[in-house]
Amino acid sequence: QVCLVESGGQSVQGGDSLRLSCAASGRPLREFALGWHLLAPGKAREFVASTTWNGDITYYADFAEGRFIISRDNAKNTLYLQMNSLKPGDTAVYYCAASDDSIVGKTIDRYHYWGRGTQVTVSS
Repeated sequence: QVCLVESGGQSVQGGDSLRLSCAASGRPLREFALGWHLLAPGKAREFVASTTWNGDITYYADFAEGRFIISRDNAKNTLYLQMNSLKPGDTAVYYCAASDDSIVGKTIDRYHYWGRGTQVTVSS
């Protein structure tokens, strides 16, 4: 089983940027399609972004398009989410996840491994 650990979340002000990281161990990260999801207070888990197993295609939720960038460094077994122009509505726990599938698109139900999350808080 692959283990995923997120880091980089913190409290920031609106307009700031953050880069989240997801480090994998146990299995090579190149074996998986990868994604980021968020869980806001009182709401269900929501898709943010995903990338195919080799990083050739990326997908974004509408709210993330143009502001967030998902990338991966398979040599370092690490997934990243660069978040720019942060808004209070981005406040949530952010989770990384891995899928045995080679591509997952914008779905949220095709992941097999999940991290424990990292808190991002954005103040206005």
